[in-house]
Amino acid sequence: MEPFKCNLKKYRQLAGMTQDELAGKVGVRRETIIRLEAGKYNPSLKLAIDISRAVGTAIEELFIFD
Repeated sequence: MEPFKCNLKKYRQLAGMTQDELAGKVGVRRETIIRLEAGKYNPSLKLAIDISRAVGTAIEELFIFD
């Protein structure tokens, strides 16, 4: 897959959530959130939707694929 830019950390912090809290809300391990924030993991569409709903931000703002 193409590299992507991930703004998850910014929006997660704006939502006032820790990595653990977000992971719990979307049903993944904290390590998955860490890898997403580092741009080392491409989320599935379902995970991207779940995360965007959890932080209250559009998918297009969270994940930018070039």
